[in-house]
Amino acid sequence: MNYSIVVPAYNEEDKITSTLTQIVNFMRNFTESFEVLIVNDGSPDNTASKVLEYSKDNPEVVLIDNPHKGKGYAVWTGVMKARGELIYMADADLSAPIEDIKKFSNWALEHDFDVVIGSREGIGAKRVGEPFYRHVMGRVFNIFVQIMALPGINDSQCGFKLFTKKAAKDIFGRMLIYGVNTKDVKGTYFGAWDVEVLYLARKLGYKIKQIPVTWVYVKSKKFNPISNSVKMALDVLKIRLNDIRGKYKTANPTSILPE
Repeated sequence: MNYSIVVPAYNEEDKITSTLTQIVNFMRNFTESFEVLIVNDGSPDNTASKVLEYSKDNPEVVLIDNPHKGKGYAVWTGVMKARGELIYMADADLSAPIEDIKKFSNWALEHDFDVVIGSREGIGAKRVGEPFYRHVMGRVFNIFVQIMALPGINDSQCGFKLFTKKAAKDIFGRMLIYGVNTKDVKGTYFGAWDVEVLYLARKLGYKIKQIPVTWVYVKSKKFNPISNSVKMALDVLKIRLNDIRGKYKTANPTSILPE
């Protein structure tokens, strides 16, 4: 299997069919073998049924039904079940085009990077339609993340990332906050799973490449930027505390997967 596309989804019934169509149509022309793992984060709407209906005529599409534990756990589940040699994460709204997987792949296959992450900051990057207050909040959070955990990473929270299979299984298998022990949550919760992943990637010595993307803002009623930002900041502190206590040094890759 060449590629696994992991898409976490929570209450995405209005756009999931369109997203799947774009991904499947592109990937069929791009590579010989792939799978699209839609990880339903306990959505109370019809997200799961729409994915199942689509998969009847598109065998590359696989539904993974999770309890509601937030985006981080959904991504973790998808990565741990992925079979592709390259594992690509994409948001359900495709705020960055699926075609970007080509340039992500190039940095992994031609330049030997283990982790390639999209960045909405820096030369060549574009943010389209994002409200000013959201941009400011994002930059403030990123400054905090760079000070506390990831110096030099300009945009840890962009949802589009690519990993080699080896790196993904190793990194995600060592996660302590968003891994197998993740607890149920209420409402929409994105969390700072990206920070834990990238923190571990650096700690384990994997090569990380940041590449600019064009990212289109999609308004969401599900997301409360203030409450989520506070929770995410607390998670960043937990990551540093875990490291100070030596927990990441003793963490062993897990193969335990949710049923």
